[in-house]
Amino acid sequence: MMKMIATALAVAFVVYSCKGKLGEAEALNIKETPVQTVDDMFIVHTENGKIQMRAEAPLMERYERDTLSYELFPKGFYVYGYTDDEKLETEIVADRARHLKYKDGRESWEAFGNVVVKNLIKQEVMETDTLYWDQKNEKIYTHCYVRMYSPDGFMQGYGMESDQRARNSIIFNPFNSYGIVAQDSTAVLLDSVNFIGPLQKK
Repeated sequence: MMKMIATALAVAFVVYSCKGKLGEAEALNIKETPVQTVDDMFIVHTENGKIQMRAEAPLMERYERDTLSYELFPKGFYVYGYTDDEKLETEIVADRARHLKYKDGRESWEAFGNVVVKNLIKQEVMETDTLYWDQKNEKIYTHCYVRMYSPDGFMQGYGMESDQRARNSIIFNPFNSYGIVAQDSTAVLLDSVNFIGPLQKK
């Protein structure tokens, strides 16, 4: 009984923390005026003449503080990632986002509200409330509740980490998840509370 209560409290704390992040993102600029505003922002990142990433937002607001500068995207944020042969592979969509740049060189990218991550090649879709991008290590992650749909099954849990193209996603603390494997052309449903990652078809 005590174990169940402790688990429930831990889950409640995670949910509260994620909801708190949403409020923090919304309240960051209450008493500030942006030093720059850009409508219909559009950014393209290329390497060796090939497109690697494209980002779009209906509105970008830039703010300056003593210790950092930051950009808010209060009306939606859209990111598209491409393969080396310039094929669209990844889509990330969120209600809001922010980009923080500290004076010591650190950077932080965060997306909030109805975050959807798609890997179009693997046909996988992840949904969560908050997503972080570790640009230096080329990873995306969250500590919040996340669910994932794929041709191999359904997963849900608290916490996720993946490469920035969402090719190798791992869901932590999974529960009530299932996988589907093919055996002699017959689909078999597997239920498991310890199911981590999509099952690999042989």
